[in-house]
Amino acid sequence: MQTLEVGILGATGMVGQHFIKFLQGHPWFKLTWLGASDRSAGKVYRDAMTWHLAGGLPDSVADLMVEDSKPGNAPKLLFSAMDAAVATDIERAFAQAGHVVVSNSRNHRMEQDVPLLVPEINPDHLKLVPGQQRARGWKGQIVTNPNCSTIVLTMGLGPLKQFGITRIVTTTMQAISGAGYPGVPSMDIVGNVIPFIGGEEEKMQQETQKILGEFQGDHIEPLAAKVSAHCNRVPVVDGHTVTVSVEFSSKPTESDVRHAFDVFTALPQQRGLPSAPPRPVIYLEEANRPQPRKDADRDRGMAACVGRLRACPVLDYKFVALGHNTVRGAAGAAVLNAELMRSEGMLDR
Repeated sequence: MQTLEVGILGATGMVGQHFIKFLQGHPWFKLTWLGASDRSAGKVYRDAMTWHLAGGLPDSVADLMVEDSKPGNAPKLLFSAMDAAVATDIERAFAQAGHVVVSNSRNHRMEQDVPLLVPEINPDHLKLVPGQQRARGWKGQIVTNPNCSTIVLTMGLGPLKQFGITRIVTTTMQAISGAGYPGVPSMDIVGNVIPFIGGEEEKMQQETQKILGEFQGDHIEPLAAKVSAHCNRVPVVDGHTVTVSVEFSSKPTESDVRHAFDVFTALPQQRGLPSAPPRPVIYLEEANRPQPRKDADRDRGMAACVGRLRACPVLDYKFVALGHNTVRGAAGAAVLNAELMRSEGMLDR
């Protein structure tokens, strides 16, 4: 497939840096444009930010000029790592100007005509895009990926949707990298658990219902299940761990649930999308897995790991899920979304 030039909005922040790292050597996308705030615009990238990720600043972007985050000479496809405080107007301006904005920001996720996409679970939600363009008069479009904890939960639940999910209770143990840089002060997090992350529980509850909902012609009918989330920050660098208790209407056996995890595959795997893990959900047999330090990086951080499936005395079953929050929960998720969109012909029209 012909290489497509792409850009990053919010390129100097932590998520922007993860986009840069993830896109290195990508077979379909070539990073040629970086956008950031006024204070960074006009500088070469190496002078506009402090690189925080392992491996050092890639030479391919070090001398790129950082542009102001306004439509102009940017390529058609843009990945947005914009801060939520400014993302709404900036992303809409680029969509209005004809750009395809694949966003990690939360601002548009719950809007009725914007896909909240997990390619293995709800690829048909891309059918919202034509209605989005008609209603808003946009030449371009906005597609979003979920919150970094929501994607771990929904990857774990995706194989089980067939059993009729009716109730979900989930608790997160979220890595400090999810708070960006410098994130949580060390005196607050070392040897501690912080049982509050602003807005996180509401996002998990609402986004899960939208992702697992059904496309109904011009909108998504949310999953009718009740979702209750408890979110905690823990002293782990990368990898969100989520414990899940779930109730089903069809009352599957434990072997049915386990089989659903083992055989789960989806459109990204069938199409061989470059960033798609061979197995989107990996079940780990060990009684003490998954663990962030041992499992978050599986398949470049793009696979979700589950384990400890067992009967739940309150609901039906419970299990543990794990995902890499800055890869599958952020940059990698958006890149996979764009790959799915290109495989649908949405980026070449």
